[in-house]
This record gives sequence, C-alpha cells and structure tokens, in this order.
Amino acid sequence: MIISYIHTPIKAIFSSIQLKNILLILCGSAIYALGVVNLNIANDLSEGGLTGLTLIIFALFNIDPGLSNLLINIPLFLVGWKLVGHRMLIYTIVGAASFSLFLSIFRQYLMFDIPLKDDMILVALFAAVFKGVGVGVIFRYGGTTGGTDIAARIGNKYFGWSMGKTLFIIDIMIITSSLLYLNYREVMYTLVSVFIASRVIDIVQQGAYTAKSVMIISEKNDAIANKLAYDMNRGVTLWGGKGGYTGAQKEVLYCVVNRNEIFRLKSTINHIDPSAFIAVSDVHEVSIQGYSLDEHRNLWKIDKEK
Repeated sequence: MIISYIHTPIKAIFSSIQLKNILLILCGSAIYALGVVNLNIANDLSEGGLTGLTLIIFALFNIDPGLSNLLINIPLFLVGWKLVGHRMLIYTIVGAASFSLFLSIFRQYLMFDIPLKDDMILVALFAAVFKGVGVGVIFRYGGTTGGTDIAARIGNKYFGWSMGKTLFIIDIMIITSSLLYLNYREVMYTLVSVFIASRVIDIVQQGAYTAKSVMIISEKNDAIANKLAYDMNRGVTLWGGKGGYTGAQKEVLYCVVNRNEIFRLKSTINHIDPSAFIAVSDVHEVSIQGYSLDEHRNLWKIDKEK
C-alpha cells in the first residue's frame, strides 16, 4: 500500500514530462554551451550567473567548467526541489546536466580557432545572441540551466519579475568578481554582452512577434467597431464602463491588431472621431482556441457586453 502511494505521485510527475520540451531544452543547452566555449572562453570574456563563477574557477584553478558547474548545481537542486515544482525541477536537471556535458565536450572537441580578440564588440554581441537564444529556449520550455536561473524562475513565478532583468542584476555581482582574472575592459565588454542577452532572453521566451492591443473610448464606438470589423477584418469587443469623475456610462472598445496595422487603425479611428481616447499596449502572445491572431484574421465578431 505504501509502495502504491509513492508510485502514484511519481507516475503523475513523469507523465507530465513532454519529450518535445526535453529535446528543445537540450537544443538550447547546446547553443548556449557552444557560445560559451567559442566566444567567452576563447576570447577572455566573462559571463554572468553560475556560468561566470565556473569560468572564474577555470581561470584560477584550471578546473573543467562543465564539472564545476554540475557540482555547484547539486545543492541548488535540493533547494529547488522545495521551491519549484517537481516537473520544472526535472527540466532544470536536464538543462543543467546537459549544459555541463556540452561544455566539457565542446571544450575538448568543438572549439573553433576563430581570432576575434581584436574585435571584442563582435565577440560580446555574438556571445549575447548565443546565450539569449539558448537560455531563452530553455526558459520557454520550462527548464533552466540551474544556478541563478533557479532564482530567476522563482522571482518570475512568485513576484512576476522579468527573468532577463533578474539575471542581469545577479550577473553584475558575478561579473564584478571576474576582475580577479580579467582587466576592466574585458569586464565592461562582458556587461554589454549580458545586458543584450537579457533582452534576447525575454524576446525568445515571450515570442519575437508582438501584437498591439488597443483600448478606445469614444462617443462613436459602434461606427468604429463596424469599421474595424468590416474594413480591417479584426474582431472587437465592447465593454461596459463608467466615468470615474462624471459617473456617466461609457463603452470601451478593445481590439488586437498586428503592429504594422497600428497606423491604419489609428487613422481609421481619428477619421471617425478625432477626439477619441486611444491607449495602445504590447501583446506578446495571441491565441484563439489554439490558433494565432493571423489565422483568425477573417474570423471576427463583435461582442457587446451590457
């Protein structure tokens, strides 16, 4: 009976693991490790987070970064078991272990001889792209590379902090410690790299495609809604609202469009009602019953909530 009790939750945990996510986490780890080996290590560029710490250990004591990364992560896994979900921890173990493995393999067998030390700006930019894409893919599919990534995940889960920005703050502290073996110029290039990487991480994690949501308050909402629906093939929704000062009943029109359509949308609204209030915000992901915004371009309707 006890065995059955233990077996059931373990079975439930592993049944939630998706092979697609595992493969993409492995792919992200490989991309990140390839960049660290051929750009950071090869050109004396530091790194943020736990990877930066392993590079410091490598420079000072010549210990394989893959090995030190794995050993330092073990206690963090134990902490993560209590602070994050079991499924995410499994993805994290996959990400951290594969990243450590790829670091060791690539450093031995896949280190290209590309002389770039005379152009450290180029090194910093490409290192940022490799890290941003690799870590962004790992984050997007539920994993981390361990270390400070676990802290970033916790901050995102419980406080809503951007993972890229949280990592950047931690990175600054680690990179400052890199002055133990680097000069200030190399440290400054590293700061540039991790800042750009933090933005790339957010883009990859949230999706490179950004739509725009528009909220409109006008005395001619019906005419605007019909114009957007029939001329732009965009679904619109009319919400019931109330003026905070006047107490007057108002309708708020809500619409989501591609960002390249925002000028046309504003022109259409201003043509109908030049005094209309328009608020535009970014939308990083749009889905309607599993389809994208573009796939529902012609499947519009007007919902009027009273």
